[in-house]
Amino acid sequence: MNSPPAPSPAATASAAGPAARSAIHGTDTLVPSLDGDYQRGVSALWRVLRMALRYRVRFPAAVLAVIAAGVFQLLIPRFLGQAIDQAAGLLSGAQAAGGTAVAAAQAALVTSALLVLGIAVMRGLFTLAHNYLAESIGQSFGYELRLAFFEKLQRLSFSYHDRIHSGDLITRGMLDIEGVRRFIETGIMRLFQLAVLVGLGAWLYMGQDPVLGLLCLSFVPFAVWRGTVFRLRVRALWREFQERMSVLTRIMEENLAGIRVVRAFSAQQHELDKFDEWQRRTLEPAVESVRVRYLNTSMMTCAYFVAMALVLWYGGLRVIHGDITVGELTQFLVFMTVLQMPVRQVGLVINGFARASVSGARMFEILDIEPAIRDRPGAASLAIGNAELTFDNVSFSYAGFPGERAVEGISFTVRAGQTLGIVGPPGSGKSTIAHLIPRFYDVTGGRVAIDGQDIRDVTLDSLRAQVGVVQQDTFLFKTEVRENVAYGDPTAEDDRVVDAADTAQLHDYVAGLPEGYDTLVGERGVSLSGGQRQRLSIARSVLLTPRIVVFDDSTAAIDAGTELRIRDALKELNRTRATIIISHRLSSLMHADEILFLEAGRIVERGSHAALLAQGGRYRRLFDLQMGAARENALA
Repeated sequence: MNSPPAPSPAATASAAGPAARSAIHGTDTLVPSLDGDYQRGVSALWRVLRMALRYRVRFPAAVLAVIAAGVFQLLIPRFLGQAIDQAAGLLSGAQAAGGTAVAAAQAALVTSALLVLGIAVMRGLFTLAHNYLAESIGQSFGYELRLAFFEKLQRLSFSYHDRIHSGDLITRGMLDIEGVRRFIETGIMRLFQLAVLVGLGAWLYMGQDPVLGLLCLSFVPFAVWRGTVFRLRVRALWREFQERMSVLTRIMEENLAGIRVVRAFSAQQHELDKFDEWQRRTLEPAVESVRVRYLNTSMMTCAYFVAMALVLWYGGLRVIHGDITVGELTQFLVFMTVLQMPVRQVGLVINGFARASVSGARMFEILDIEPAIRDRPGAASLAIGNAELTFDNVSFSYAGFPGERAVEGISFTVRAGQTLGIVGPPGSGKSTIAHLIPRFYDVTGGRVAIDGQDIRDVTLDSLRAQVGVVQQDTFLFKTEVRENVAYGDPTAEDDRVVDAADTAQLHDYVAGLPEGYDTLVGERGVSLSGGQRQRLSIARSVLLTPRIVVFDDSTAAIDAGTELRIRDALKELNRTRATIIISHRLSSLMHADEILFLEAGRIVERGSHAALLAQGGRYRRLFDLQMGAARENALA
């Protein structure tokens, strides 16, 4: 089989499409400059905010709840201070007036306490509301992003998947989405909370006493400065962490996919050492991020307590001189206590912004990609008549290797009722031809047409409904045999599933299983042999009855007798469809109407089996080699 050259594992895609479809499927330009990474992060945060604004009820309600909770929280210091002054005045008056006044003072204190309690309850209810709404939006957010991300993965071209590892995509689809999802609560809502407490608090308390108000907020500039420094540092750490997590995920995914190879070569310790090495590398930025966060939080907290000490010292002097009351000083001290928790959370807010900017940029890099293979504007459905497939001087190079032609100057025609065979050494371009027919890739020269229609001018869905490719490397899903056979048409009746399996010479085997067609196929089909997996793949294609079928070395693991029975069973179906057989084994295609012998991406010989034998060229030498080996095996 021919496959694209392997690029560097670090290669990723970042091209953005030209048309904006929605806040999710946006197409922000990714600026390729020194500060492009920063601009992508800012752009990502802006897009997340735009997405949040689409929740036209829950998002405004959450913001209003944050504001209301902040207002009630700021009222608590005011009422506590007034209650203390009221209590002091009432108690001093009550001691001079007697028992009735004491009872009145006690009643007034109970009233003040109930008022403060009521305000605290209202603050708690609004806090509960905004936390619930923010988490609700975040979960909906995550749902939409996961769906959009998975949908984009279904449309990305083969050329993209050739360049990027699935482990990186898994990391983006899990950790990066989680980082964006949590931004609603840990970033946006907490930022509103800080703005209300600091902004409204400054207006309330600086208006009451400008000097004490300034002292209360004196730590804010320092906190903003440290927050800015912290954000720049932690953003770089988050990007490094996410990139290393991608590698770690890739290592785990490869290990699980190749677990049989690992066990066969007793390479468990090697795999463990490799995983442990990247585990330590991933731990480094995570630990450094925690260190940076708590160091900055500690510095901010220290500045906060210094400011509180200044308020207590200066305010105490004002009380001693009779400029303010004890209750008024209490208001400022309690106001600072109210600010304590938000100040401690500044680090979390900045961390949320940093993580969301990194995760959002990585996520939108994928969502912004326009697939290289997509429907052209105004593309029509493929109209099938004779199912005549034509390659007209086709050339193709894989992305990133424009100077290396995978195939060049390929021309042939095959129509319904005919069979074309393709043979050649590994890397000669056989599988590339198979991938060009359903338009997994676009040709770089010439054209591929079906019934005279260039396949680039028809819709992909209608094209792939009429082109079936049965590959050598068969992928099976971890589900029942029935669902694997009927994967292309999940609504297929049981009779069609059985008929397809019978055509592929698989029915007798499946019928002998304890649960028949309800038998669960192991992950990647490991419970089946190579030949059984290939026969199931053939059954999957037969069920759909496409008009053009390509067998890409799909019988390599099937014995010659079974292959012959499959070919006999397919004869009736092949009368109405064009068939292409790619194989290294000449016995699989010597019955073809025409056979192409490829070498280095070019057709070097062509003709029927008999004509090619008569030419005495490469085909003849391969035939003699295979037949000689077959005779030797028979004699042995």
